[in-house]
Amino acid sequence: MPIATPEIYAEMLDRAKAGGFAYPAINVTSSQTLHAALRGFAEAESDGIVQVSTGGAEFLSGATIKDMVTGATALAEYARVVAAKYPVTVALHTDHCPKDKLDGFMRPLIDISLERVSKGLDPLFQSHMWDGSAVPLDENLEIAKELLDKCARARIIMEMEIGVVGGEEDGVVGEINEKLYTTAEDALATAEAVGVGDKGRYMLAATFGNVHGVYKPGHVKLRPSVLKEIQDAVGAKYGKDKPFDLVFHGGSGSLLEEIQEAISYGVVKMNVDTDTQYAFTRPIAEHMFKNYDGVLKIDGDVGNKKTYDPRSYGKAAEAGMAARVLEACQSLKSAGTKIS
Repeated sequence: MPIATPEIYAEMLDRAKAGGFAYPAINVTSSQTLHAALRGFAEAESDGIVQVSTGGAEFLSGATIKDMVTGATALAEYARVVAAKYPVTVALHTDHCPKDKLDGFMRPLIDISLERVSKGLDPLFQSHMWDGSAVPLDENLEIAKELLDKCARARIIMEMEIGVVGGEEDGVVGEINEKLYTTAEDALATAEAVGVGDKGRYMLAATFGNVHGVYKPGHVKLRPSVLKEIQDAVGAKYGKDKPFDLVFHGGSGSLLEEIQEAISYGVVKMNVDTDTQYAFTRPIAEHMFKNYDGVLKIDGDVGNKKTYDPRSYGKAAEAGMAARVLEACQSLKSAGTKIS
């Protein structure tokens, strides 16, 4: 199947909310991790979302180039070719973009999609995330209004964040404090500023104790009921049931029952990064330890080409990450729900 069209992506999100499941959004940083994500979705018979962060996009452009737009564009174009060979539908998304990177990442990518759409093509990415969590809410919403209008014209769904996700991602650190919990007042202000779908479709990353990074189960103090509170408050005002398409960030270390409770309140997308990074790297570490004398030319020896060929450990890494993607689909109840 090809990359999702704007219409199919909208259908995917509608099906998730109506069906009580969420799509794993898998962060990728290379062609190999992209294939791992696609393979995991295929094995789960689940559609899904593949996403790239600012740091991931920079890495994809080349370690000496460090151009986020180049890396993101290359990923999107490559994905269009290879995803067509997998029996699932995937959407392409860009992850957290803070204010200081808008002009070097999100805005230029939207411009590319505007140009594509003007020629009758689909947008380059199906959704982009504006992360205004580090600026005051008023400023966050003003920028969101501008970006949502531009995204809507480019047939793109915008994601935005209110509240703060704790922990660290791509060098951005969020403190663990009361701002981890979005209030009903914040949600009402958001609906007032950017509507509830009438001004362009968007997803909302509302926080309920989320923390980026890896933690043991029980460390992260989630309160999924916060999501119900904001849905109820905004829904009552606008006469809509579960008006927001919610996104779950920072899920590592979360209990399965907490994840599934969050889904019941309208979460349609959950970001998965830390866990899949480990699942990719763990088989590589095992390969290196088991084949120490083969991957190194010790004391002038020749080593073993079969073990230091990147394909030998790359295949194991892909399989390990794909298995974790399959697990995510099962946890989020998207397994077996593919559109076709």
